[in-house]
Amino acid sequence: MARTRKRAGDRRDGRLLRSLPAFSKFIPFIMPSRNDAQIFYDESFEISAVDRCLRKLRVDGYKGIGMLHFLIATHIRCISMLPGINRFIAGRRIYAHDDITVVMAVKRSLSVDATETTIKVHFQPTDTIFDVYRKLNAKIEEIKTSEEDNNTEEVAEALTKAPRFLLRFAIAILRALDYFGLIPDSLIEASPFHGSMIITDMGSLRLRPVFHHIYNFGTLPVFIAFGAKRHAYEIDRHGQVVDNKYVDCKFVIDERIADGHYYGQFLQAYRYIFQHPEILEKAPSRVIEDVR
Repeated sequence: MARTRKRAGDRRDGRLLRSLPAFSKFIPFIMPSRNDAQIFYDESFEISAVDRCLRKLRVDGYKGIGMLHFLIATHIRCISMLPGINRFIAGRRIYAHDDITVVMAVKRSLSVDATETTIKVHFQPTDTIFDVYRKLNAKIEEIKTSEEDNNTEEVAEALTKAPRFLLRFAIAILRALDYFGLIPDSLIEASPFHGSMIITDMGSLRLRPVFHHIYNFGTLPVFIAFGAKRHAYEIDRHGQVVDNKYVDCKFVIDERIADGHYYGQFLQAYRYIFQHPEILEKAPSRVIEDVR
């Protein structure tokens, strides 16, 4: 995503959108928190084409490439076409993220007692599924092979050592700094609440996805949960019974960053990519920038 020179009113992690309609700028004052403005959407995507594509890529040497990589790459490609999905509300103003930052929780192993942490991976709208595979796997491997805490855990550990009244005061200071866009870059990088999208793979646990709220603190406008693959026997247009495969996804989205028509286009783009997954193997021919 093209970097532009910061102007008065911009944040360290985003660019203030100055040309939006007045009503769009007014909405954050009516609905000041994300919990006020979250909307819920569920979709079952038919994945026969995706499965074929991923099997081919695994044969080609991309070991372990799966639905998580595909969904992140799909979201990135949709942002390249519809950059409004990468906006966020802070201090009751609307900003565009400087890049595409994906947040997710990772367990160091699949044992019950294994510790869980969060990772953040930075992407650009030109990234392909191969870029997603490389960047995401590198970050996950770094976490799983390291015995040391990452930045998120270190900050949490430092804060929780303080007495409760000091911790509450520190959080209040962080909220004030976030409101005015003054949180240092190092804390933004450590925060699991600042990013473009947070995603959870419930399919790895053989569970159905749930609607997960988005957080009032931070900048995350989208939470996506997806479940395990499932089969459904259905009748096709020729009257034949076919075995179709689906993955269920739950989206929780901040409605203040875009209108319903825009979100409709975003979800239509998701559906199209599920039907034509091969387009993620090449960079987009054009990247649309958000408004100024």
